[in-house]
Amino acid sequence: MSKSDVTRRGILQGGAIASAGFAVPTIFSANRASAFTNEPTGSTATLGFNVPQTGPYADEGADELRAYKLAVEHLNGEGDGGMMNTFSSKALNGNGILGKKVEYVTGDTQTKSDAARASAKSMIEKDGAVMITGGSSSGVAVAVQALCQEAGVIFMAGLTHSNDTTGKDKRANGFRHFFNSYMSGAALAPVLRNAYGDDRKAYHLTADYNWGYTTEEAVRSSTEALGWETVNAVKTPLTETDFSSYIAPVLQSGADVLVLNHYGGNMVNSLTNAVQFGLRDKEVNSKNFEIVVPLYSRLMAKGAGANVKGILGSTNWHWSLQDEGSKAFVRSFGTKYGNPPSQAAHTCYVQALLYADAVERAGSFNPCAVVEALEGFYFDGMGNGPTLYRAKDHQCFKDVLVVKGKENPSNEFDLLEVVEITPVLQVIYPDDHPQFSGGALGTCNSGA
Repeated sequence: MSKSDVTRRGILQGGAIASAGFAVPTIFSANRASAFTNEPTGSTATLGFNVPQTGPYADEGADELRAYKLAVEHLNGEGDGGMMNTFSSKALNGNGILGKKVEYVTGDTQTKSDAARASAKSMIEKDGAVMITGGSSSGVAVAVQALCQEAGVIFMAGLTHSNDTTGKDKRANGFRHFFNSYMSGAALAPVLRNAYGDDRKAYHLTADYNWGYTTEEAVRSSTEALGWETVNAVKTPLTETDFSSYIAPVLQSGADVLVLNHYGGNMVNSLTNAVQFGLRDKEVNSKNFEIVVPLYSRLMAKGAGANVKGILGSTNWHWSLQDEGSKAFVRSFGTKYGNPPSQAAHTCYVQALLYADAVERAGSFNPCAVVEALEGFYFDGMGNGPTLYRAKDHQCFKDVLVVKGKENPSNEFDLLEVVEITPVLQVIYPDDHPQFSGGALGTCNSGA
């Protein structure tokens, strides 16, 4: 580890490790005789993959499920091992988890909190899942994380970007590898200023749930600090498919930037509508009108087609990265599925391996032992550079990518280009930052 990595680790490592307490679950009655909820007693261990198989984020959910299945293969010693070969921790050996073959069950969150809780509850109570992971919505992640805390199992969040997941709604049994809204704002603002200047008027369209709220807040605060003015901010339903009525008022607002705090199918549709209205061809306030997408994915770029060309945004990971971990994962995923993985696939694959590794290092599936193993865990070789799971809030800290739609893509997957790798020290924040205040991590629950 280099001197710079040691310094980075020292800065990120701040804060005491949360205490590991035990509590009786309030809603689950199964396995009360076990040492902890769903303690694996046979030759297998079951993981629960809870992803959106229907709804506006179904594309991300499909790729997440592909990644989870690949992770299970690698954990069980099948395939080429993927990022197990580049992971700085060497606890995993392709012999399952603690010698138990990994099996899995799946659920459909439908991108609805109630449906996600119901499917997670079923996987825990009926299928004996010892860990739940997945999701492509912060509303879903927050709901399932709370349920897992009550149930006494670990929740390894999938794609969830809202500050709330490791902010006011954080839980001791929950961990997030994905970056968050604050990090997007901190990484994007300097790039936006350099590209478009510091005298801009922004109009926000925001998905009407917790991810949209925190993303709007993060981008607004970061850009306003650099001199931008926010002209208006309008909430849009998550179920909306035609954003024409929301785009039309932008033309009369005096704004010269439209910020689309939308994800998945919402972003594809709202961006398409904005282009259809000719926003990208207009000049306002003697400036070219610009559109910004704070949270990007390759799957969204594919759905939006040529409309994404030149549009800036941020992402957690991209398949074009040339570090050894990313190359290993892209090679494994591409060999199995015939296309490169999305950022959703990446973070879910990594979360599955991080959980398995924590169990191996702890020598136990007990959730409280897993919590201790993950809190303050510093690792590398998983595609994002040196990364820390901060003990105080269970948020991963790592470099953030700023990307834009490619003007001349060479193929159907070559849609985004990385324009800046924002160093982790630019996006770090104290755990009591105002955008993350109001919640307590609490203590772990083993379900004993």
